[in-house]
Amino acid sequence: MEITKVEIRLMRDEGNLKAFCSVVFDDVFIVHSVKVIQGKEDLFVAMPSREVRSGEFRDTAHPIDNGFRLALERTILEKYRDVVGGDGQRPEPSVPTEDVTF
Repeated sequence: MEITKVEIRLMRDEGNLKAFCSVVFDDVFIVHSVKVIQGKEDLFVAMPSREVRSGEFRDTAHPIDNGFRLALERTILEKYRDVVGGDGQRPEPSVPTEDVTF
């Protein structure tokens, strides 16, 4: 399965939530609401999730192969860093701060 497009939507002053992403696979399947989050030491990728009755959040879509998970995270974070720029300064988002489709 090939990642054919990653769309990054930067957030404005949303704390640790840095961006929402949409990821297209093989030009035929899209996953929305993937998040880039600032952890204690580094950025990480969180898959789309929803709250269940117990109050826990469960992923609604996620890789089941660790190698693919690592490749997906690397690809998303590379794209995020390209959008943010090498100087670490975030440009003004050109889209609203909510998760929207592209």
